[in-house]
Amino acid sequence: MSVQHKGALALVTGGASGIGFAISRKLGEIGFKVAIGDLKNYEASAQELRNSGLEVVGLPLDVTDWDSCGRFVQNAMSHLGTDHVDVLVNNAGVIRDNLLIKMTREDWDIVIKVHLYGAFNMTKHVVDSMISKQHGRIINMSSLSWTGNVGQANYASAKAGLIGFTKTLSKELGRYNVTVNAISPGFIDTPMTRTVPEKVREKFMDRLSIRRIGQPEDVANLVAFLATDQASYITGEVIGVTGGLTF
Repeated sequence: MSVQHKGALALVTGGASGIGFAISRKLGEIGFKVAIGDLKNYEASAQELRNSGLEVVGLPLDVTDWDSCGRFVQNAMSHLGTDHVDVLVNNAGVIRDNLLIKMTREDWDIVIKVHLYGAFNMTKHVVDSMISKQHGRIINMSSLSWTGNVGQANYASAKAGLIGFTKTLSKELGRYNVTVNAISPGFIDTPMTRTVPEKVREKFMDRLSIRRIGQPEDVANLVAFLATDQASYITGEVIGVTGGLTF
């Protein structure tokens, strides 16, 4: 990591568990100050990382709520002693899988709100300072499901929307040295995927080129790269972390 990133501030939404927690740990390990935002367990997760010597704060965050996002950004800067955000990782997510004929409006609404409204709300609260500083990294967590997956009309639509959001912002913000990229994980071992029935997990394994389920650290390593100046000429991209998985 370049010297200028030492002590820079990274925000990770949905950072208290799973992929988000691995991202928070990795960014902290390479020198970022990290603010974990989540609905629950944010303080316990932050304390675990502080116990490892990392500079991390955990704060409450509901990405679907505009004011909650604003408070999170302001509190993160205040707690970690800076007046701007260098990296935003829009990782918060939720699933409400079902066939469309059985999917409720509530199932549709919450998935769209968390992924799309959440990314919009958080990005709006940090983008002005990134433009002013002429530097920033925005990393949006999409999914291989954006290509379409049975039972995930809401999730696939949200994740596809994040890709359109990513590519549009990359065109708007590139002149300010703000890069915007999306990551598209496949089947990653998280508390969410551990609830998948064993027969379904076996089907996923049959579709993997690399014969193992991905680990959160596999995604976190890519986030860490995109967050630094090593990736300063990469923007508007959708990068898969899939082990060769195909649906």
